[in-house]
Amino acid sequence: MPEKFVVDSESVRGLAKLLEETGLTEIEYQMGTQRIRVVRGTTSESYTHYHPSTPPHSSPIPPSQQGETSVLSVSQGETITSPMVGTVYLAMEPGGVPFIKVGDLVKKGDTLLIVEAMKVMNPIRAAREGKVLEICAQDTKPVEFGEALVILE
Repeated sequence: MPEKFVVDSESVRGLAKLLEETGLTEIEYQMGTQRIRVVRGTTSESYTHYHPSTPPHSSPIPPSQQGETSVLSVSQGETITSPMVGTVYLAMEPGGVPFIKVGDLVKKGDTLLIVEAMKVMNPIRAAREGKVLEICAQDTKPVEFGEALVILE
């Protein structure tokens, strides 16, 4: 007879609190044959997932690189590069208003675009204030790790 699974509500609350504190969207805990998985529901920060006609090119991202944005200095400005392999989305939804346009002034933390990797929407945020000089990435097109996305003045 299979072992009866007893849910410890304090453990679930603790895992949910850990999700909130760390910004993770999902956490799983296993002890012996029992396993608890907690997934954070949608919030105002969540992004609508949509599939373009071509599937995304993605590969696993080491935890040390998740959410990091690489920056290269160039004479005309600062190039924001992709921290992962994925598909670029310039707007929240197909046909929607783009997050940024050339000439926009952005503040530190503003979302510049989204890179979808392994069905997860990863917002790429401005690391500093600046003016958008160029948007190098194209909507719904694949990008490689280190590929130029946006150039800020």
